[in-house]
Formats: sequence, C-alpha cells, structure tokens
Amino acid sequence: MRPSAGKALIIDGKRVSELVLAETAEKVRSLAASGLKPGLAVVLAGNDPASAVYVRSKGKAAEACGFYSVQHTLPDTVSEAEVLKLVEDLNADPLIHGILVQLPLPKGIDSTRVLAAISPAKDVDGFHPVNVGLLGVGEIDKALVPCTPAGSMVLIERAAAALNFEVSGCNAVVLGRSNIVGKPMAQLLLSQNATVTIAHSKTRDLAGVVGRADLLVAAVGRPQMVPGSWIKEGALVIDVGINRIPAEGLTADGKPKTRLVGDVNFDEAIAHAGAITPVPGGVGPMTIAMLMANTLKAALRIAAAR
Repeated sequence: MRPSAGKALIIDGKRVSELVLAETAEKVRSLAASGLKPGLAVVLAGNDPASAVYVRSKGKAAEACGFYSVQHTLPDTVSEAEVLKLVEDLNADPLIHGILVQLPLPKGIDSTRVLAAISPAKDVDGFHPVNVGLLGVGEIDKALVPCTPAGSMVLIERAAAALNFEVSGCNAVVLGRSNIVGKPMAQLLLSQNATVTIAHSKTRDLAGVVGRADLLVAAVGRPQMVPGSWIKEGALVIDVGINRIPAEGLTADGKPKTRLVGDVNFDEAIAHAGAITPVPGGVGPMTIAMLMANTLKAALRIAAAR
C-alpha cells in the first residue's frame, strides 16, 4: 500500500500478486523432492482475442511458478461433445491437477454443462456447483474459491491490517450479484463475520446503501458508476470493475485511444476512502495469482487423497 495524492491509501494489487506468485513458486520448489509437480491445463476454444491474451498470461504465470503447463487450443467449430471429451480426458490425467476452460465458449456450446463436467477437485476457477455449494455453506477450507473474490479478500486483509480496520462486524456492501464475483464475495465476507448487503441495479436508494458501507466491493461492470460522494469517509474500497472507455487522441495507427477505469470514480473516491484499489493495478493482477495458488492447493489435496 502507498499514500495517494489525496487521502486514501492505494492498495497495490500488482505488488501483492507478485508476493503470492513468489510464495507459490517457493512451495512448488519445496515439493520437487517428493516428485509432485502441479499441473494446469487451459482449454481455449474459439478465436476471441481477449481470451487468447488472458490464456497466454496464465500460461506464463504457470511456467514461472514451476508448474507443468499445457494449453489445448480448439477451433471455433469445435462441438460440445469434443469439449466434454477433452475435459473427461483431463479429469483422468494424473499429471493435471487444475483444469480451466476459458470463457466465453463458441456459440452452441453450453458453458454450464462444460464447467459442471470438470472434476470439482480440479476446478481451479471455483465455478463447479460442488465448490459453489461448499462456499455457500461455509466450508471454505474444502472449497476451491473463485479467483477474483479470493484475490479481493487477500487485498482486504492486507488493507485492513494497514488501516487497523476490523472486517468482523463491519457493514460491507457488495455491489453486483454475479455468480463469478458478487455472490462468492459476499460468502467470503460473511465467513469473516461482516454484515453483508448485496446491492444491484434494482436496489432502492443505491447511493444511501453504498454510503453506509465501511467496506465496499464494486463489481458491476459499469464504468465509474460510483461517484466519490457515495463513499463513506474512511471506507475500504475494492474496485473489481475493468471497463474500457474513450480517451483523448489517436493511436499510432489512427484508432481512437481508450483507457481502463473501474466501477468507482477513482479520482473522486481517493478524497473519501481510507484505502482503495486502482484500475488497472488493483484486483486484476490478483486473479491470475490466485489461479496459481488454487492449482497448488488442488495438487496438494489430490496427492494427499491418493
């Protein structure tokens, strides 16, 4: 964390992610004598450019951590049956401990069915109904937790320590109710004894609800929808949103420039928040770091069960 030009402390997600990755790599090195090498398989189907970039980043991180890393690249004409067969093969592969199917999948493929086909023990994205259920009933130690909420929780814990902020008993607002971030984030905060409100587009007096939050997690995917005036003085703000908006000028090839912003108006919020994550450089880097941590966790559990 570092002080901002305004009031808030800036939570450096890039730095924290580097620490998580370094810790994961060190644990992997310590396992070398036992012959256990965590294996991560990523399935990329179709030709979505953003997915391809993201998958490359995951592969680089896996190799840097000392994992056995494989990528299965499938054409956009692949059938659902072919994807399911690949998942079945990876479930049975003893060298693979984590399986990640990159979304979105090509049209005509039921992503819910594909994700449910992944072995819960290898579901390092934390999307399988078994892992969702374990998290929902508070069995967090047995679950594989979705990476973005898990990373957000690491940042919350670090910021809370720096600010002498008590998560237990605080009023926490999760803005967004997605299955990937909003709902699991609420469960994680409940596990830490926060009093949690899930707010969304239909919430009455949204400004008032957000304004009462000691801890705000914004995850709605709407650029800068939370103005600084909504933020309670001294609140801890975790901005999960990553939105691209127009910027001034043109790129070298003559295209309009864009920039990344979060769901919170950062420039306004730093005058009110006690601590806040920037965009980029906040929650984003933590997602891949927690994917690596989940893969290591899965490998250790699978090895212990054999």
